[in-house]
Amino acid sequence: MVFDGVCNLCSGYVRFVTAVDRQGLIRFAAMQSPFGRLLCEANGVDPFDPATFLFFDKGRVLEGTDAIAAMLTRLPRPWRWLRFLVVIPRPLRDGVYRWTARHRYRLLGKRQTCMIPPPATRARFLEVAPPAE
Repeated sequence: MVFDGVCNLCSGYVRFVTAVDRQGLIRFAAMQSPFGRLLCEANGVDPFDPATFLFFDKGRVLEGTDAIAAMLTRLPRPWRWLRFLVVIPRPLRDGVYRWTARHRYRLLGKRQTCMIPPPATRARFLEVAPPAE
């Protein structure tokens, strides 16, 4: 997941995911990190004025509500059941997502610096590209 590391809403969502994803399946990169910036630029997202976040799922790059649904499938019950929110018509769910993304700083604020992950989950945050296997 590539997220806006200065957004309180985004950082809160990342803290939620790290708390419930005890297996550590989902990894993170802040858009403000070198690796996050690279992933954003390669996928058409402005890392300095993001309107969405990115989630990489089985070789696909997802954004917005599709990314949220894919992430939810990786979480344990009962959270994964929320993925069925995709039955809401796309124009409605994407409209709510875009409105929230546009107003996220006004709703929950913005940090001066990127969130710093706690030591217990630090290894799940990527600052630079992982070595090729």
